[in-house]
Amino acid sequence: MARVSGVANMSRWSDENGGLDFGLLVLRLMLSVAMGAHGLTQVFGLFGGAGMAHFENLLRGYGFSHNIEFLTWLTGVTEVAGAVLLALGLLAPLAAAGLLGVAISAVRVKWSGGLFGGSGPGFELELTLAAMALALLLTGPGWYALDRHTAWRQKPLGFAVGGLFLSVCAAIGVGSLF
Repeated sequence: MARVSGVANMSRWSDENGGLDFGLLVLRLMLSVAMGAHGLTQVFGLFGGAGMAHFENLLRGYGFSHNIEFLTWLTGVTEVAGAVLLALGLLAPLAAAGLLGVAISAVRVKWSGGLFGGSGPGFELELTLAAMALALLLTGPGWYALDRHTAWRQKPLGFAVGGLFLSVCAAIGVGSLF
């Protein structure tokens, strides 16, 4: 730990990347809250959510027709597990890739409605969540993460390419299989 005037520096604010690392923490936590809470409402009915039956009907309305119950669980578990891992900064590339895959799928199903929903539900929120997940995938989780001493935090670009490939393949797979 760095020492400033004989006192241990407990924050990263004096380091050159302190603001960046704190910003990544805020980004991780906000994405985790948004996607994790969404997963909890749609699968478990928490926070006043309608639960699985409603989410299954919603997916049918978006054109999904096969293995809807499995897709509901897959989406909800990906959102909740990805959110928990990302909030902790643990396995951050995998967590961000999972959340990005869910967000890409959501953008795809709402695409015909337009960005702000002129002719159906808009996808501006889902696009924002996808951009947040992609940003975290590209930058890594930052210093305030359990992953801080891993290769994917120190040199995240290679892992980002793999995570982006995984996200796109998952979104294509969901569109094709379900």
